Formats: sequence, C-alpha cells, structure tokens
Amino acid sequence: MSSLKEICSGLPLDPLPPNQGRDPNVPHAPIRTPNLTAEEERLALRNALRYFPPSHHATLASEFAQELRQYGHIYMYRFCPTLRMRAYPIDQYPCRTRQAAAMMLMIMNNLDPAVAQFPQELVTYGGNGQVFSNWAQFRLVMHYLSEMTEEQTLVMYSGHPMGLFPSLPSSPRAIITNGMVIPNYSSRDQYEKMFAMGVSMYGQMTAGSYCYIGPQGIVHGTMLTVLNAGRRYLGSGDLRGRVFVTSGLGGMSGAQAKAAVIAGCVGVIAEVDEAPLRKRHEQGWLMEVTSSLDQCIKLGKVCLVFDVRRLAKSAKTPLSLGYHGNVVDLWERILLEFERTGELLVDLGSDQTSLHNPYNGGYYPVQLSFQQANQLMSTDPDRFRNVVQESLRRQIKAINKLADAGMHFWDYGNAFLLEAQRAGAEVQKVGGGATEFRYPSYVQHIMGDIFSLGFGPFRWVCTSGNARDLAVTDNIAATVLEEMSANVPERVKQQYNDNIRWIREAGKHKMVVGSQARILYSDQKGRVSIALAINQAVADGNVSAPVVISRDHHDVSGTDSPFRETSNVYDGSVFCADMAVQNFVGDAFRGATWVALHNGGGVGWGEVINGGFGLVLDGSEEAAKRARLMLNWDVSNGVARRCWSGNSNAYETIQRTMEENRQLLVTMPFPVQDEHVLDRALQG
Repeated sequence: MSSLKEICSGLPLDPLPPNQGRDPNVPHAPIRTPNLTAEEERLALRNALRYFPPSHHATLASEFAQELRQYGHIYMYRFCPTLRMRAYPIDQYPCRTRQAAAMMLMIMNNLDPAVAQFPQELVTYGGNGQVFSNWAQFRLVMHYLSEMTEEQTLVMYSGHPMGLFPSLPSSPRAIITNGMVIPNYSSRDQYEKMFAMGVSMYGQMTAGSYCYIGPQGIVHGTMLTVLNAGRRYLGSGDLRGRVFVTSGLGGMSGAQAKAAVIAGCVGVIAEVDEAPLRKRHEQGWLMEVTSSLDQCIKLGKVCLVFDVRRLAKSAKTPLSLGYHGNVVDLWERILLEFERTGELLVDLGSDQTSLHNPYNGGYYPVQLSFQQANQLMSTDPDRFRNVVQESLRRQIKAINKLADAGMHFWDYGNAFLLEAQRAGAEVQKVGGGATEFRYPSYVQHIMGDIFSLGFGPFRWVCTSGNARDLAVTDNIAATVLEEMSANVPERVKQQYNDNIRWIREAGKHKMVVGSQARILYSDQKGRVSIALAINQAVADGNVSAPVVISRDHHDVSGTDSPFRETSNVYDGSVFCADMAVQNFVGDAFRGATWVALHNGGGVGWGEVINGGFGLVLDGSEEAAKRARLMLNWDVSNGVARRCWSGNSNAYETIQRTMEENRQLLVTMPFPVQDEHVLDRALQG
C-alpha cells in the first residue's frame, strides 16, 4: 500500500504502478458521451500523454484510449493511489508549510470514499463535481504542495497544476480556476467535449475548491430552509406532524433526511440509486427505508408509507423515510391518494436531484429502471433526453395538482424548474421575469433575505482530526453567538437563535463524515468574532492544531446565479457576475490562503459563476489580521450588491456595518418613492 510520502513524490514512473482498473466495491460515475470527432479523440489522447515521458507513451496510449471510449473520459485509473483517501491529521503530511499541509488534508477529504460520490472518478458530489480531471493531476498537485514554500503560489487551471510560481508570503498559496470558458462557448455540449479533451473541468462549488465537508455542509442550510418554509408557508416554525416530500440522497441532497428530523418534521425522500440510500441509512442519517409504495414498514406500529402523516400527526415524532424508487412514482401515488380520499398527505415539497446535469446521471426518468437509464444515456443520448423531458412533464403535472390542493412547493436551486420549463412542463409564471416560475426558488422566498442580512454557511475544519478539538470549537462558536445575540435587531436575533440551537445540538446529531468539520450560518460580525476566538484557542493550545475556515460558495457574496443565489435580485443585473469575480479577487489580496473561481456550480455549466476561499488559522497574529480583513470583505461585498439592487434587509445591514467601521463607504441607492414620476416621464 502506498504512503503519504509516496503520494507526494510525484508521478510513479519507474516502474509504472500496475493498472488495477475500476474498483468494483465503490460507486462509479455514469459513462459520459462527449461525441468527439476522430480528430478530437486524437487530441484528447495527446493531451493526456503530456503528463508522461515518451518512453511510457506506447504503454499508456492504448489504455487511455480504451478509457476514453469505454467511459467517455481519461481518468488514468492506473495512477489511483492504493492508500486510503481521508483527511489525515495535518502533522502527517510531508511538506514545508502548514498552509500546504492544510490544502492536502482538504483535497484528500474531498476524495474520501465516505465523502465522495464517485471517488475513483474524482467526483465529490453532484454527479460531476470534480476535484481533478485525472489521477496524474492529483499526484502532481500533492507533489507541488509538498515542495511549496511561503514564497510560492500553486496555479490551478481546471484541475491542471500549471506549476509553482514565485509570490509573496502575503499572497494566496493557491489560485484555482475551473471552467473559465469564453461565454459564447459555455454550453453543455461544449463542456462535455472540453472535459473529455482534458482542457476544462466542472468543479461544482466546493469540490474543485477543496472545501467540501460532506453532506453536513448542506444539512444546516436545508434545516434552516425547511424551518423558515414552515414559518412562511404554514405560519409556524413548529413542524411536528408536518410532512416534507423531496428526492435525492446522494451528495449534497444526502443531507435532506437528517435536516428534516432536526427541523422536527417527517421527511419522505425518494432515491433511485440503492447505494447512496443504503449509505445514508448505515450512517444513521436516514431512519427508515422502504422499496415499495405498498409495502408495510414498521414505524412504531405497522403502517403504509402514506400512513406516515397520520402517524406523525398523532405522535408528532420526527422521522426520515427513504423511498427506494423514482420520485415521479411517489408524487403520482400521493396524488392518487388525494383523489381517492380527499386527504392531502404532504405539507411541503421540493426536489434535489442533480438537474444541472439532467442527461448524464443527474436525473433518472420514471419510465426506465436505474440500470436501463444508465444504459440508454450512453447508447442513445437523444432518446434518453426525450425520456427525461417526458418524465419531468409528468412530475410537474402531479406537483401542480397537489399544489392547487394546498401543498407548498419550492425549487431548491438545482435547475429543476429551469429544466422542466425547457422540457415543456407547465411551470411558467404569468407576467413573471426571466428568473421567475410558477413556484419560487428557495432563495426568492426563504433564504434570499437571510443572505441579505449577511448570514451564510461559515465553516471550519479541525486539522488535528481530533473530535475534542471540534467540540471545543463548537462551544467557542455558541458562546460567541450567545454573547452577541443580546445586541442585535429582532429579525437578526431569530437567525442567531436558530444557529445557537443548531451549534449547541450539532455534536449529538453525529454529522461528521470525513474531516472533523462544522458548518454554522452566521453574519459578518459573527464570522469574524468566531474566527478570531478559534485562532486564539489555537494560540493558547486549547485547540491542538490549526483550523481551516471556509464557506460554501452558496453564500452572500460568493455566487452570481440567476436561478438560485441571486434569483431575488430584480434591478436587471441578475445575469451579471461582477460580484463573484470581485469576491474571488478581493479575498485573494486580503489574506485568503487559497481562492477559487468556477463556472457552473450548483445550477449548471454556463448558468453561474461562483467563488470560494480557504484560510488557515494557525494561532498567529498574522492569521488574525487576515481573518478580520478578509471575512469583513467576503460578506460586505455581497450585502452591498444586494443593497444596491433594492433589498431592504441588505440596506439596513450595510448601513449598520458602515456605522461600525468608518473605513467602509458604500454607494447607497435612492429609491423612487413616487412611481407616477416614471409614468409621466415615459408617457411624455
């Protein structure tokens, strides 16, 4: 078995490692269909061989060509390490700087089989969220990081390590870009070709920026969404006895079962792939599993799947139930029950299948079995596309009828309504704008105003790998928020209280998968205060090793996404990406340890630009200075943009921030108070 030292020594060439091929014991990515021409195939092979001296080309060319034709991409399975991928404690990495070791830890966590969706294809989540394009890139990056000094920066072009370049100690140690394609060529079909040729890559959000922390990363956001959906749609944050139906138990969507239980409701989640469903059940994230709509299951007493709500209303017991089957069947059966009995079994509904990637494993049509769908998507992509679109139309038809009966449905920012519209489903909103549909996105109705208050998914990873360090940081964060919550406006106080409740209970919910990490939604002041307190704890020895702070790109400032993060921006700038690019650049020169800028995260290739960062808190005064400067900017950038677009929450938030920091001067909008002024001007 290889070791960390061997992994960091560069490409193993003398001798070449044996080609073990695919491991049958782990899930694998669907076969890609890039439809390369003969010349493009030749170019893809030539590009892959660039990583190796000519003496090995005869051996590698034939197997790389076979991978390309068999799987639609050259993954270089021969170079997949035999060492178990996981977040090893930071002191075990052979390197010259702690910053480099922290990145190595985060990269290996993204590829941990307990964390990654398709570990051998270097996919962390979302069906195609790559860490790297192939295993040669992984090995070169680990080697560069092991050699890096504090006067070098690693430059990453869509998975490819361009190399180490001289820089300043104050510079980021890595600059990552993924999928930065010229806009006119940023189509889905072009992406498949570019990825197959090894020249571009879909990094999702935290896959290609090395900041994924397992499904916990979305548990908290999903819990907040469901909780606030109850407040908005049902008039109460008490969700006992309420039923939430959705789909997806894979990467990011795997959080839904746990989030539903923490929010206090009954979650019924459909999943077509048995592997992730069993994985979530074994992890304890999913309480019960059934594979038949008619099969009786034990939920304290014998009942049908659709007796769940009746049981829940009487017992008011939180429950997560995984249905192994297609969500379209589930929706249609719920509709049938309503038509037969007049009883609406569902209060809240959504969908979290990977519809940013609808024709390559992100969505499975109801007309086909899981195996049949996987076969058809590779053998007849055009027919598969038609079947997917027909399935989406059926799904929307059932949802529309249930919504008319009183169910509240929202789009979860996974391009569900966008793809349904493209399929010809009835999701249009009469008189709506370009980003508005019959159902709101969860940003438009639920999370957008929370973002505009400055709240978003702040995260940290204890690089010691020690659970005690995580418990200490949990307590630090809770204490900081409790002290701060006494002096905040009422609408902010509710968010503080939700997050204090979350962090006080986080440990007992056993959400750690992979690295010892935590997520917490916090505003600007909270993030800075928590980071400084954790940094001081590292300095004092109360936390035994450095802590990496980061966030999901799905945040206040990190993402310009017209169908998700910025879908509640109504001043005409919804398709502009200045905020995300400014965020990436601003984080870089204000002290981030590494920064990343991606095309396509979350909603799909060509639909979004997003940026993220990682910052190592090593207990030094320099780390504290960087955290203070960078985190203030990282939030205020987005709040200022949201304020300028007309959001009242953001207006009040940035105004308070300017009062607290006299160096901050933001251009504030003057609203048009008399609409008749516009009418008269345009009529005259």
